[in-house]
Amino acid sequence: MVNPTVPWKAPEVENDDDFRVHVFSSSSELLEKLHEKWSSVEKQPYPAMYSSIFGGITLDPAMMVIPLDDHMVHRGHGVFDTSIVLDGYLYELDVHLDRFLLSASKAKISSPFSQSTLRSIIIQLTAASKCKKGTLRFWLSAGPGDFLLSSAGCPTSAFYAVVIDHDFSQCKEGVKVITSNVPMKPPLFATAKNVNYLPNVLSVMEAEEKGASSSVWVDEEGYIAEGPNVNVAFITQDKELVMPPFDNILHGCTAKRLLQLAPKLVDQGLLKSVATKKISVEEAKAAAEMMYVGSTLPLLPIIEWDDQPIGNGSVGELTMVLSNLLWDDMVTGSGTQRIPVPYV
Repeated sequence: MVNPTVPWKAPEVENDDDFRVHVFSSSSELLEKLHEKWSSVEKQPYPAMYSSIFGGITLDPAMMVIPLDDHMVHRGHGVFDTSIVLDGYLYELDVHLDRFLLSASKAKISSPFSQSTLRSIIIQLTAASKCKKGTLRFWLSAGPGDFLLSSAGCPTSAFYAVVIDHDFSQCKEGVKVITSNVPMKPPLFATAKNVNYLPNVLSVMEAEEKGASSSVWVDEEGYIAEGPNVNVAFITQDKELVMPPFDNILHGCTAKRLLQLAPKLVDQGLLKSVATKKISVEEAKAAAEMMYVGSTLPLLPIIEWDDQPIGNGSVGELTMVLSNLLWDDMVTGSGTQRIPVPYV
């Protein structure tokens, strides 16, 4: 794991023939070099990591590594999920763990631990990190063993988790998006949160190259699917909250929670209805409001799509009402929605 603020640059040489690779004489020498790289970082962005390979938690960034022969690295045979830490609470951890293990089942990866043990590890990791606000990302891989395609040679699967210190806040500014030209994943892979994110990466890069924030995938039948790492939702001109069905896309945990909370606004007369249904591009672009839905947003207003304004081209009022509804749930939610972290 390399901090993006500390780029690893090869030594400059006049001729490639003159380049000589240093051979580290000992592990202690290599560790000293890694510590040197991290010493220039003002604030540690990854305060703690867990690895089932060494069976514990490390607070040393130089040791936050995974084996090169892990099949998640060289074959993409792994799944992951993300939860958030807000005000010292883990939000919707159990929902994310449910999806995590469902993804693992689809990827034919068995967990080395029970769900309750995974939960305990994550809570202890967050406590050890002392991080009160950030994200928690965890992976389940086929494990290290060899460089073959099959994971038959991997003695056991591996579980990794890292706490990322990230000062996120409620999104209130609108963004521009485009329709992605990068082919979306087929349902088998789209419905499992796996580590193959190359289509997602290229989709975002395509958007950035065109001056947009991100993109929207449209399926082969011309219906709205999802964003590269978020769900998409719309407020119609009749004040209906509509999301694409989750049959062929990832069932977002935050999107699911929004669908549970939004009927309150129907009761208040602010929304006419809440539904998941197929939405054509034409219908979607005619919506009054549009938004991304994701864990750390929790809603991100979209004001322009393919150089055309959504609604009146400004952040939608109902979008922000829904955003406040989710944010309040993140801050004050009861029961298993918010798990207190037992910091020492």
